[in-house]
Amino acid sequence: MNETQRTLATMTTSAAAQHTKTAQHGEARPLSVSARLGRLQFHNSGKFRVLQLADIQSGPKIDKDTITLISACLDAAKPDLVVFSGNQIAGYDTAYSATFRKRRWSVAWNRMKRQNADRFAADLEHTRELVRFEIAQFVQPLIDRGIPWAATYGNHDFQCGLDNAEMDAIYREFPGCLNPESTAASPEHPRTQPASGLADQQIYPCEPGTFALPVADVERRHAVLGLVLLDSGDYAHLGGYGEPSEQGLAFLRSVPELLGTRAMVFQHFPLPQYYDLLEQVPATKDHAVEGYRAFSGRHYVIDEGRTLPGSYLGEGVSCPDHDCGQFELMRSDGRYFALSAGHDHRNGFVGTLDGILLAASPTCGFGSYGPAPAQRAARLFEFDIRHPHAPRTQLLEFEELAGKPSSRKAYTYALNSTAASPGETMDLLRKPGLISRIVKRLRRPREE
Repeated sequence: MNETQRTLATMTTSAAAQHTKTAQHGEARPLSVSARLGRLQFHNSGKFRVLQLADIQSGPKIDKDTITLISACLDAAKPDLVVFSGNQIAGYDTAYSATFRKRRWSVAWNRMKRQNADRFAADLEHTRELVRFEIAQFVQPLIDRGIPWAATYGNHDFQCGLDNAEMDAIYREFPGCLNPESTAASPEHPRTQPASGLADQQIYPCEPGTFALPVADVERRHAVLGLVLLDSGDYAHLGGYGEPSEQGLAFLRSVPELLGTRAMVFQHFPLPQYYDLLEQVPATKDHAVEGYRAFSGRHYVIDEGRTLPGSYLGEGVSCPDHDCGQFELMRSDGRYFALSAGHDHRNGFVGTLDGILLAASPTCGFGSYGPAPAQRAARLFEFDIRHPHAPRTQLLEFEELAGKPSSRKAYTYALNSTAASPGETMDLLRKPGLISRIVKRLRRPREE
């Protein structure tokens, strides 16, 4: 082990030990109301909040602006739960070159694993140390604030050389993690994850990155809604992106009955139906972007009649070529009411299609491509007990919460549509005061 490896190993061990100490001694009152109550449930105020962090997509050293954004969003939103929706790990980073796996079926990777078994085992152990070190950094703000969290996977996490089950095990080393042990999983038999801090929380397991979390009413009498994390796959053998496993889709079909209520899905890949929220236009139209693969040759802009004000489109929707039937499964019999995906770092739009809210969430990370640094964001969902299946959502952008980013290394691109105002024109973080309401009323144009 060289000096760099020894330093990383020491830092990782120290960080993990500090996290464990904080959890054991309860040094701070949890910021999450659900964490204080011991399970995911609505507050006495009738609210419940989920913060989605999409596409951190970083190597072992997380950019400080990424941590700043995560911390600022937690303090502003005070979520009950944080969901990491995939591509936390940039498996293609040069730090993971010794164990890099371009595809799960990679011939070169498997040959290297067989022919150089001892050396490859040592390289994999080093990769585990690096991944552990990386995870420790981006979950630190959550642990410090006592906020439970859950994670699923994208198309880059596994490329570091670790499969989802291995990464699940590493995630579970840290306090607050709700990812269940999925060995011999049976969705009919929910589990608990005591280290998460939610001792009474039932978790319905399927496979690594795929599980369901019921959210109870204030009196804890029954589940009001379900939250499903779904591993949406990585790559397809014939090219393009993959789809959920057959086991995952079967689980998705069974969840509403298991929980006795409708549910919302968080996953990495958007669905082909996201294109139905866009308007097809000539290539010469201002702000038009070309579709991805199966949709190439066609150009799109935001359909303002189908999306919330302030929605923006910065790149083609990178969905799988094949429609696996997931949307129809969710739509059928009103089983599901919403889905939020990441993957497309420069897209931030929300619309409703056939009664299902579809949200595209931009990157919250500064280690990969995306919109201008000031517009990197997390997505907040607020549920109201009076209408729990109609959540409000808002993008929490860096500039609004933390000011000017310090990073000059982020890959930036101009957005193809400009939001009319931050957060899709709603503000879930504060209620307007009397003066602001008066000013707003005076600014309204007089009716003709």
